[in-house]
Amino acid sequence: MGVGATLAATWLLRLCTRRGWISETWRQLPVVALALSCFALAQLLGGSGFIAAFSGGLLFGALAQQEKHTFLLPAEGSGDTLALVTWVLFGAGLVGQTLGYFNWSVLLYAVLSLTLIRMLPVYLSLWGLPLQPRTKLFIGWFGPRGLASIVFGIMVFSADLPGGGILTGTLVCTILLSILLHGLSANPLVKALTRASRPS
Repeated sequence: MGVGATLAATWLLRLCTRRGWISETWRQLPVVALALSCFALAQLLGGSGFIAAFSGGLLFGALAQQEKHTFLLPAEGSGDTLALVTWVLFGAGLVGQTLGYFNWSVLLYAVLSLTLIRMLPVYLSLWGLPLQPRTKLFIGWFGPRGLASIVFGIMVFSADLPGGGILTGTLVCTILLSILLHGLSANPLVKALTRASRPS
């Protein structure tokens, strides 16, 4: 159903673009509306809304090669706004309720998750590319990251699953540690990498 919605939306956007029916002001809405439509249709039919939205985005990017930047760039503002809303919900809804699950084992896993568990696979995936080891470590330290973990954490916490509290607490601890460590290290590491990359 999400595929059908994406096909219909792509055709409609192409038609509207050719005929000049969408002004600059309204170009920020179609991509957001498409994502919400795919999500809602999948949830209504008992599927995964997140997978449907992701698949719809992939299909839209493949089909609308010429038009996608026309709609993606204006939609960035809406995406940033929705991301801020997600962070507010995370702070208001999860942090206070999961502090009781924090302990040394949770903190240890959070540290490992941000270092060895994440950095090693990223480093190995970059094997063979003409990158300096420090560049690979830099990429592993700052990525991959995303808001999906917050959304999934909220879902697990709301479902009241066995062990869901400790799982969500570990996720919250990891995210808070990430905010702190990545926030403090961003500028110094970027400057250090820039200096090291300059030809002597």
